[in-house]
Amino acid sequence: MRITLRVIGIGPGNPRQLTLEAVDALADVDVFLLLDKGQTKQSLADARREILARHAAPTHRVVEVVDPPRDRSPDDYDAEVRRWHRARAAVLSDVLTDELVDGGVAAFLVWGDPALYDSTLRIVDDLCEHSELDIDVRVVPGVTSASALTAAHRITANRIGEPIHITTGRRLADTPVGADANQIVMLDGDLTFRHTADPDDHIWWGAYVGTDDEILISGRVADVAERIVTARAQARERIGWIMDIYLLRKS
Repeated sequence: MRITLRVIGIGPGNPRQLTLEAVDALADVDVFLLLDKGQTKQSLADARREILARHAAPTHRVVEVVDPPRDRSPDDYDAEVRRWHRARAAVLSDVLTDELVDGGVAAFLVWGDPALYDSTLRIVDDLCEHSELDIDVRVVPGVTSASALTAAHRITANRIGEPIHITTGRRLADTPVGADANQIVMLDGDLTFRHTADPDDHIWWGAYVGTDDEILISGRVADVAERIVTARAQARERIGWIMDIYLLRKS
């Protein structure tokens, strides 16, 4: 059975940040696949459904897929991730076979851009490798949380002629000297900048950027670090989850 599978970037949360290409890609999808993340992230699913209500075909269907369990502390991390990816591919292959007819179109809606710190394309690669379906994969880029952050703070990501380094909180301490002039940091639940940055470095932090819940804080690290810690903890407690990002710049 031949199907089309679209991986559509939908931006960091504001439905108005959809590109025209994304709107076109939504218009004739038969089935949208949503990975079930539990009740704490129900608002994420609700935001996707709002987008579909505006732009998807009236006949579209939404299928929520329960994510297979994963061992978070395995003895062999690489082997466990490969096993988990195969399990995901198997579940998705079954869902696509059951929900689509030959020539049908399915889609994932991906926060931000599918190419920037998101696992959907790796899952799709596993699906294509292990499924008996003939899958034509199309990727639609989206507005990134990085560009939404700089827009919200009304700043450029770098000073004239300087590089930009994009990394995660887990790898922030490993940034080489010379690459640390302007760092965009994602997936940092520990706010690692508190241990790596100089007091005079400048930070632009944002949570839920572009949404009604947006929180923005900026200033010298020494002046605003604790404000960010408090705001992040309060927001996570109030909403149940948090999506944040920051730009860290050497003084």
